[in-house]
Amino acid sequence: MKRKPTIAVIMDENTSDDGSRYDTSKSYFTAVSRAGALPFGIPYVPELVDQVVGEFDGFLSVGGRINFPKDWYIEGDRSKYPPSDRLSVELALMEGFLARNKPVLGICNGMQMLACLNGCRMVSDVHSSWPGAIDHDRGNLLHDVHIQAGTRMAGIFNAETFGVNTFHREAIVETSSNVIVTARGSDGVVEAIEVPSQSFAMGLQWHPELLDAEAHPGSRIFDAFVEAASLRP
Repeated sequence: MKRKPTIAVIMDENTSDDGSRYDTSKSYFTAVSRAGALPFGIPYVPELVDQVVGEFDGFLSVGGRINFPKDWYIEGDRSKYPPSDRLSVELALMEGFLARNKPVLGICNGMQMLACLNGCRMVSDVHSSWPGAIDHDRGNLLHDVHIQAGTRMAGIFNAETFGVNTFHREAIVETSSNVIVTARGSDGVVEAIEVPSQSFAMGLQWHPELLDAEAHPGSRIFDAFVEAASLRP
């Protein structure tokens, strides 16, 4: 039997309460498994980092609301979220996977981390910082995203425009030459990025794990992610 690739999935926590529990949607694990890989939840244990980076084939950085470093924000802004033990472990994991050129997929919080590690900057409240921005922090809202032609992500989705969910308050507003913006919302807000220097390092602001795996083009990112991870020796 062909070996299935293994994906390290950083756990989220209940930061909206007291941060005492890991609290991660099962949908991430279902999406990775459906695409043909074996997902493993990674807790905030620093001693695990080197072994995970060395042994796993890909890294999935999931959504969440944690306190990011102040210098990741534009001047005068800062995170409004609570501190979390997740930050240091996740940073070490993402940097380790990127250093080894192993596949990285960032969703929501994970996209923002991937972007900021590559020179981008963000705001803590896109609705008040971006003129004309829709309310992105609404779970029951769908809005269109427009995919940049000629990007790797465009080849994955094979669609120019589609509707996505939106659960984020923070957003990337300043991009660097290290990333390519691969999708924007109808209001111009950055919705997806890729890092061209990496074999596979992509981030989405929406939550593809909650989309229809069979019918929605935005969910195809998991298939591409797992395919990239399966190419590891």
